[in-house]
Amino acid sequence: MTNQEQTSLRERVQAALQTIRPHLQADGGDVELVDVQDGVAKVRLKGACHGCPMAVMTLQMGIERVLRKEVPEIQRVENIAD
Repeated sequence: MTNQEQTSLRERVQAALQTIRPHLQADGGDVELVDVQDGVAKVRLKGACHGCPMAVMTLQMGIERVLRKEVPEIQRVENIAD
């Protein structure tokens, strides 16, 4: 993948995260995109989401579901812990 394609993919992932962000922020949380490589979006859950018992469900059923729908190249989402 070229640098331009990687940038475009990253921008599309960022745009998809923007649609999710208000829902997370309503509960005191947030999400930060760390990296996108080989179909994997690496994110960091922040605020109330960091360490929350429901974080795995939020990651898989919320963030991953939306990203896979909006950016078909994304196959998986991983949470990067601090």
